[in-house]
Amino acid sequence: MVIFHTNLGDIHIEVDETNAPITAENFLAYVRDGFYDGVIFHRVIAGFVVQGGGFDGDFNQKQTRAPIKNESSNGLENRRGALSMARTQDPNSATAQFFINLADNEQLDGMGARPGYAVFAHVTEGMDVVDAIAAKPTGAVGPFRQDVPQDTVVIESADVR
Repeated sequence: MVIFHTNLGDIHIEVDETNAPITAENFLAYVRDGFYDGVIFHRVIAGFVVQGGGFDGDFNQKQTRAPIKNESSNGLENRRGALSMARTQDPNSATAQFFINLADNEQLDGMGARPGYAVFAHVTEGMDVVDAIAAKPTGAVGPFRQDVPQDTVVIESADVR
């Protein structure tokens, strides 16, 4: 269990180390290292996802470890409350950024040979906090031209229980 203590409340996350061992260990290592402390949710698309894990409050990108192997074929699905790894077009490019699904997003799941976005955890408590993040007005802030919460939403600290 991981708890994100945000400035809007706590989000409790159950990490699936069985079905997503590489991704889960990667995420837990970042939590244990204090990497997510002070990180913001920098992208919010209502009805879709809230994304964080890569930038501090001044929009400085944090230095990450090497990318990990994509585990999107692990049987876990991008459903409301599921956490998945954010990545570039390269399926094996995920590092520290993650997103929380606000809806069932089947289009993000892998299909056949097409890799998806690897689900590795789900919210067990605090979806009301995630929904509060999603309700924030968004716009252009810092280096981003859209989808940034106008009121900063920060992970003040994260811990493994």
